Amino acid sequence: MIDFHSHFLPGIDDGSDSIAVSLAMLEAWRSQGIEEIVATPHFYADHNSPERFLYRRNNSFESLKAAIFMSPELQTSLPSIRLGAEVRFFDGISRFEGLHELCLEGTDLLLLEMPFHTWTARMVDEVGMIASTTGIMPVAAHIERYLDQPHHLVKAFLNLDIFFQSNAEFFLEQGYTRKAMKMLKKGIITFLGSDAHNMSRRPVNIGPALGLITKTLGNDFVQDLANRQYDIIEQFSSDYF
Repeated sequence: MIDFHSHFLPGIDDGSDSIAVSLAMLEAWRSQGIEEIVATPHFYADHNSPERFLYRRNNSFESLKAAIFMSPELQTSLPSIRLGAEVRFFDGISRFEGLHELCLEGTDLLLLEMPFHTWTARMVDEVGMIASTTGIMPVAAHIERYLDQPHHLVKAFLNLDIFFQSNAEFFLEQGYTRKAMKMLKKGIITFLGSDAHNMSRRPVNIGPALGLITKTLGNDFVQDLANRQYDIIEQFSSDYF
């Protein structure tokens, strides 16, 4: 299974603040049986250029790889890591020339964070334009956080030809589990992520969520979900890089 959303690269955003924390997070993923992690540090177009962001991301990743190399016991059965970004929506994003560089490494899949303030129809339309005009396929991050937007806009958003990611917390938080399971079973949610930032306030918790999903929907369902995720990644593999 893939953890599609995480902030464990050290010192690049509001996630892990040290290599030690990043290594502890990797140990947690390993103990929870996760096979692959997508590193998705925040990208804000008003704070960073793609070039500066990629430079900082790669430096952070190289420092983490060096620490892993110096600890042979950590190298056994660690999940594989694929680089990406969590890109905050901004006006004109569908025309932004650097968007391909921010996709999940080796693919045309883009983890997209929508605004938390009230949406407009134009915002929803622009996400649709990304999918229809750029060759990039958005994956809307933590879809559960947007369900209190105006109903007609949520409906229009869910009807876009894009994919949706949910955080593990949606399944684990009391009062939301049933809704999360329903959205997953209906195929609205395709990708799962811990959105982990550290080992305390926002820890790696995808394993417990998968355990609950398996208990509720069955092991075959979870295996089919994992297969679908890998099929989508293969489908949107890119020669851009």
